[in-house]
Formats: sequence, C-alpha cells, structure tokens
Amino acid sequence: MLSNIIEWLNGSVSLARILTTPLEILGFITGAICVYLNTRQNVFGWFFGIVNAVLYFAVFWQARLYADMGLQGYYFFTSMYGWWMWLYGGKSHDGVQLSEMPVRFYAIFGLIFVLTTLFWGFLLGRFTDASFSYMDSALTIASLIAQWMMARKYLENWLIWIVADALYVGMYFYKDLHLTAILYAVFLVLAVMGYMQWRKDLQKRRV
Repeated sequence: MLSNIIEWLNGSVSLARILTTPLEILGFITGAICVYLNTRQNVFGWFFGIVNAVLYFAVFWQARLYADMGLQGYYFFTSMYGWWMWLYGGKSHDGVQLSEMPVRFYAIFGLIFVLTTLFWGFLLGRFTDASFSYMDSALTIASLIAQWMMARKYLENWLIWIVADALYVGMYFYKDLHLTAILYAVFLVLAVMGYMQWRKDLQKRRV
C-alpha cells in the first residue's frame, strides 16, 4: 500500500504541458497556501509550512539539490517555532508583535551569510554531486535567515524572500522543476504583497 502511494506520488504527470509529479503538485499547493496565509499574519500558515517542508524534502532529494533538501528540515522545525511564537511569544505571551528588525542583527546575519555560504558551498562541491553548490548554498542560507525573521515577525524578512525567490525561479527552471519554478514566481509576488501589507500594518500600529 505504502509503496503504491510512493509510486503514485513520483509518477510523471503533464500539467498544462509542464512535466511534473503529484508530489511536486502537492508541494505547490501547500506552499502557496502557506505563504499567502503568512502575508495575512494568519497562524495557520505555519501548519501548511510543515506539510510543505515534508513534501519538498522528497522533491529536492530527487533533484540532487541537497542544500535545499536540508533546508526543508529547518523549515519543518522553524514552522513549529513560528507557530508557537505567533500564538504565545512576546513578553506578555500573547503572540509576538510585528516590528522592524533590530539594527544589531544586520552585521550578524551578514557575516553568517557570507561565511556559511562559502563553507557549505565548498563541502557540497567537494564531497557530493550537488548542482550549483555555491548558488544553492547562498539561497539556502538566505532562506534560513528569512524564515527565522518571519517567525519573529520582523518586517524585513520579505525583502530577503523577494531577492531569494527571484533567483530560485531561474535555478529551478534550469533544473527542470518547472512547476516549482512557477511556485517560486508566485512566492515572489506574494513576498512583494507581504512586505507591502506588513509595512502598512506596522504604520497603522504606530499611529
């Protein structure tokens, strides 16, 4: 029974002339729902983030994008963390509030991004058959940072997602993950919407 389900999930499907799999389709749907709900500051977005992480762990393993595969494990746990923070975080434990990121984090995250990208990219290029080892690593580290920022409801998380999603679109099209590339194009639009909506909400709180 389980083997039949796995075989079906990985079977080839033509969707509007795009060759994909049911696994990637489910990842597309759950991912789009997750990000849309996050733009609305809806805590249930984190549930769909957890499901999406499991699905895309399998997708990226098959595509040999190992940095992105590892990223899904991080998404899984930070989605649980974000869910808890949005419900019970903050000083009063009634949910973390939307804010701008403290200035001290800019230098810290900048250093983490550069050093970890170089280290992870070298390891993937030296010891695995990974594709785009440094590019994949850079986008992975940027996503790690942005995901943590989102869990803390820092407005600037959307700016990182905008840049990362734009680059992911090109990489996934090249790797023939066409539906995933389209999904990240949707993510790009949602990230722009998310930034505008969160900035508007933050300005309202300050009035």
